[in-house]
Parts: sequence; C-alpha cells; structure tokens
Amino acid sequence: MGLSPRALPDFPWDSLAPYRARAAAHPDGLVDLSVGTPVDPTPAVIREALVAAADAPGYPATHGTPALREAVAAWFARRRGAPGVDPAAVLPTVGSKELVATLPAYLGLGKGDIVVHPRAAYPTYDVGARLAGATALATDDVDDWRGNPAVKLVWLNSPSNPTGAVMDAAAMAEVVAAAREIGALVASDECYAELAWTDAPVPSVLDPQVCGGSHEGVLAVYSLSKQSNLAGYRAAFTAGDPAVVAALLEVRKHAGLIMPAPVQAAMTAALGDDAHVAEQRERYRARRDTLLPAVEAAGFRVDHSVAGLYLWATRDEDCWETLDLLAGHGILAAPGAFYGEAARRHVRIALTARDNAVASASSRLAKGR
Repeated sequence: MGLSPRALPDFPWDSLAPYRARAAAHPDGLVDLSVGTPVDPTPAVIREALVAAADAPGYPATHGTPALREAVAAWFARRRGAPGVDPAAVLPTVGSKELVATLPAYLGLGKGDIVVHPRAAYPTYDVGARLAGATALATDDVDDWRGNPAVKLVWLNSPSNPTGAVMDAAAMAEVVAAAREIGALVASDECYAELAWTDAPVPSVLDPQVCGGSHEGVLAVYSLSKQSNLAGYRAAFTAGDPAVVAALLEVRKHAGLIMPAPVQAAMTAALGDDAHVAEQRERYRARRDTLLPAVEAAGFRVDHSVAGLYLWATRDEDCWETLDLLAGHGILAAPGAFYGEAARRHVRIALTARDNAVASASSRLAKGR
C-alpha cells in the first residue's frame, strides 16, 4: 500500500537535462537562470544569531519561541500593512514548500474536495491537492468557483511565481469574500512580497483592506529564502486564522515538524532587520536593470514581472523552442510548461545569478550568440 508515483506528475526539473547539456557546451560556459536559488551571502546579522543560539540541546517548541512569533507579528504591521496579527496565530514552518504541499491533507481534504490555484502557478499547489486525494482547479476567475461548496481551499500567489504579477487589494478582497460565502479557506503565498519593482502596493491577505479586519478564513504564507538568502535555513511561517493555525499546530506536534532552535533565533533576527532586505533588493534590482533590456532587445516580450525574481518572457512560440534558442546562447531558463497549460508560450528567466553571470547572459543576448 501507499502512494503510487503515478498519482504525482514527473518531477519537472528532470526534463531540463538535455537543455542544460546544450547550454553547458557553449564556449563561454553555462549561465543558469532557471531556478530561483539565492546565490548571495546570508547576512551577517542572521549568521551571528544562528551561532549565538547553536548550543541547543533540548527540543525546540513546534509553535516557535514567543520572540519569533512576536517578531512575525511586528513585521506584518511594519512591512505588510497588516497590524493586529496575534502572535498565537503564527506558526513557523520548515520552508514554505512543505506547507504548500501538505496543507490540503492537514485540512482533511480528500475525494470530492476542490483546491483552487492560479492558472500559471507554482506546481506544488497541484501536488498538494493530489497528495490529499482532492481535485485541483486552475483558474484566475472567481466566477469559476463562486458558490461551489466543494471548494475548500483557494490559493492566492501574489507576487506570482512565475509571472511576477501582483494582485491589488480589491481583487484579493473579492476572493476572500467569495471563499467566506462557502466556508473555504484562502491561503495566500506571499513569498516575494519584499521584492517589488514599482511603487504600487503589494497587499497581504491579512491587510484590513483585503480581509476586512478579521483573519477568519485566511492564512498568509511567507518565506525568508528570497528576501534574506535563507533558502538553506528552511525558514518560513504562516499566520492568520487562529483556529486554523491551532489545528495545524496540533498536527505538526504529532508529526514532529519543528523548526530547529538556532534557525528560530536566526529568523527572529532577520525579521527585525530591514537593512539587509533593502540591500538585497537593490542587488536584484541592478541585475534586473541589466537583464531586462537585453531580453527585450533580443526579441522577447516581458509580461507582468513587476515583482519577484523572474522575467516572464515570451517570443510567442512554444516554450521549448524558446528554451532551445536560449540554450544555444549558453543560457538555461525554466519553461512555462512547468507552471501549467496557460504558461506554455513563456519562459521564466531568473535574476538569481551573480552579477558577472547576468552580465554575460545579457551580452550573449545582445550579440545573438
């Protein structure tokens, strides 16, 4: 018995092997712009906090330390326009991906239940539904599920991975209102919220303009991987509906899903320091300013991409053709097909490479070779 591998899609990144090989054969080597893995140093303020907490012989609290939960609540008020987050309704998670993948199962969803996610979407929303035995519905139109009591979970992702689009408060509020009418939970994946490239606001689902001042039926999901170069720490959290957080806490206690104590201390320090986030954002801004005009000059159209770590680019052709063209320049990107049928004519080009690599990719695109 057990979960059959046939219940899950093939792991998409394995299909990039031939394109990676072609790109690596370029005379000037491979520039990998396919994965959003941070490459810059973890800030000293965070590493120092980790080291200071390294003597941790006992089991840490699944709920997280009071200091960590209070730091999250203060961060929401200070950075996300969401005052009034109850520290008791904050829960650290071992990275955000594990929560995305397991939330439907932990909510008790199964056959006959529907999990809604965006049309162009991080594939783990679909995987989480499959793991629970539920059905995934890919749509950006609230009217596709409004009033349907089978819908139990609605994923928002703003800023979007892969498109970099940002939902405004009114659009998010419409989703929350429609979900509340049928008793569905709205989970908002906001992991790129600190990486905006315009002055337009990036609302949180916990913003009173979105949730009406009540956190009932809503969860925000956030990771420090991108803003603080902490992908290796698996430092993330969720916050929102106190009853839902309490239920998740009970499950996680039984499952032993606990963030290590030194990581909790490091995360507390990271959430209290805005300077390193601003510094990292400017690194990415400079890389974007180098890469974006080169991509456009090479005949691509860049859609959305107003926040996050990617350029959502198209040549109005199948993404695999575009991927092959880029591989000929020694550049590896991610095909839109990884993110759903609606994304098959785009590629996702990441900004997560060192300055010299981004400059090399830009030069190759400008020269056409």
